[in-house]
Amino acid sequence: MSESKPSVLFVCVHNAGRSQMAAGWLTHLAGDRVEVRSAGSAPGGQVNPVAVEAMREVGIDITAARPKVLTVDAVEASDVVVTMGCGDACPVFPGKRYEDWTLDDPAGQGIESVRVIRDEIRIRIGTLIGELLPEQ
Repeated sequence: MSESKPSVLFVCVHNAGRSQMAAGWLTHLAGDRVEVRSAGSAPGGQVNPVAVEAMREVGIDITAARPKVLTVDAVEASDVVVTMGCGDACPVFPGKRYEDWTLDDPAGQGIESVRVIRDEIRIRIGTLIGELLPEQ
């Protein structure tokens, strides 16, 4: 990892649900100890409103988040790249740590289903923080 703080990039297709919730959780739980990015291979027009609501329920505001296109620079600048269904669209670089999290896509789902996805992401983020910041 980088000499300063670790950096994580969350990638899903539209950068509108899973990756935005993951970025919100990591920012909330790790604060400024981890640099957080998210992007999509085919970004949507806005963050999924149901994902925004599900995160609001746990006190995390992702209303300012905007879907961003995945770039080679974002991957190169990240220590860990977590993919969430972006398939082959995510560039792979030697020396990077990659994780593929199999999670349901919240697109088109109701709040009950999105809560389950949100809570699964929370568990995975807790594990990731423990690995990135073991001394904390």
